[in-house]
Amino acid sequence: MRIEPDIKLDFKDVLIRPKRSTLRSRSEVTVVRDYKFRNSGQKWSGVPIIASNMDHTGTIAMAKALAEHKLATALDKFISLEDWQALNEKVLPYTFVSAGSNKDDFEKISAILKKVNIPGICLDIANGYSKHFTDLVKKVRETFPNKIIMAGNVVTGEMVEELIISGADIVKVGIGPGSVCTTRVKTGVGYPQLSAIIECADSAHGLKGHVCADGGCVVPGDVAKAFAAGADFVMLGGMFAGHDEASGEIFEVDDRQYKRFYGMSSAEAMHKHHGKVEEYRSSEGRSVNVPYRGPVENTILDILGGIRSACTYVGADHFKYLSKCTTFIRVTQQWNEIYAHNQTNKDNAR
Repeated sequence: MRIEPDIKLDFKDVLIRPKRSTLRSRSEVTVVRDYKFRNSGQKWSGVPIIASNMDHTGTIAMAKALAEHKLATALDKFISLEDWQALNEKVLPYTFVSAGSNKDDFEKISAILKKVNIPGICLDIANGYSKHFTDLVKKVRETFPNKIIMAGNVVTGEMVEELIISGADIVKVGIGPGSVCTTRVKTGVGYPQLSAIIECADSAHGLKGHVCADGGCVVPGDVAKAFAAGADFVMLGGMFAGHDEASGEIFEVDDRQYKRFYGMSSAEAMHKHHGKVEEYRSSEGRSVNVPYRGPVENTILDILGGIRSACTYVGADHFKYLSKCTTFIRVTQQWNEIYAHNQTNKDNAR
């Protein structure tokens, strides 16, 4: 046993310090980025925000709505081949096909990729430190040498390097920060998300790889901080939950409208997709009712507006310069919360 004495930071622990800027308007900020990936050699252009491959947010409807603004979606692994084939050429460039680590998942994505021209594969398991996951990344890279592979999740630099060397183009960073994840409570394992992004991005960029910050963003300012910390992509679940494009029916409780949202390692998800929770494991996700939020369009514009504004505060006229222009300051308070509850109620009622 050993203890690392350095304090690790989360989004709530910092703010971005403003700097002198020549930008006169948020409209001068470019939020589309162009990437070329290390292992696949592929190029991709778009807004590097990705809807999570949870079955609530990784939907066909979400992919269509986000693609209108050049945002991406990692569709959940239960999407059928027929639904994939129904997507048009305007949406497909902004999609990832998802898989876990079992044989059935690999066979399913193989069948989909034979029929549909999808640019990326999202290999997603809770514990990206296992050797069998590294072996899976190598296998998928050998089988699909020209596909963009996003793999995770991990939170430390040495494992980011391992996954990139094994064939990943993008490594997903985050253990336990998600709004419906209980891994830290059940296992005691995790890493504060801001520090994880900073350290993992440094390791990835040294190898000309990329990272995707997955989890922990609650407000647009958190998304801006994730990019400022060095993330190349940011994956969002809870911030896209509860919208029309998310799965699930709208229901009422005490005259307020909600949708059901749950972690993919929750008991509810395991019963839904696998029929039970296996005896050798416990649930590591929670199930919640999230306020119904209408079309996702408004949330997309709110997030992009926040990022553009953050860029104007530090003088970054292009999204890719945000991290280079950022100085974080440690804080004990984020904002004045005296009317926060009232504002939340107002926003949720829209």
